[in-house]
Amino acid sequence: MTHDENTPRRASLELLRAEAADELSVLVDERLHGGEDPWDFMEDLPTVDELVVLTLRAENIAANGGVRPSQARHYRVLRQIALDYPPLTKAVWRLLGEEKHRRWDASAHADVS
Repeated sequence: MTHDENTPRRASLELLRAEAADELSVLVDERLHGGEDPWDFMEDLPTVDELVVLTLRAENIAANGGVRPSQARHYRVLRQIALDYPPLTKAVWRLLGEEKHRRWDASAHADVS
């Protein structure tokens, strides 16, 4: 599988992780300021690497005209992310796995036939 020329590699993994960490800290701050108990929501948030994968996936969807991917395309996109950014492989496989306990995971709520 070759890298899709429509979605060029964005930035270094370090930069992507820094951006994701910043975004997560904002989410945590908002929820804390909203009076939520961190013991109730921290497990529901994606990890930094999962957020990077989800961001890269969203960029791929945007580059494809915003069309929601089929299950097969979703798998190929995430697999390509793992190939482009090998340190994200563990997060990719976690997102592709059967573990659907996190509320933010849209696939946990999708009716997959």
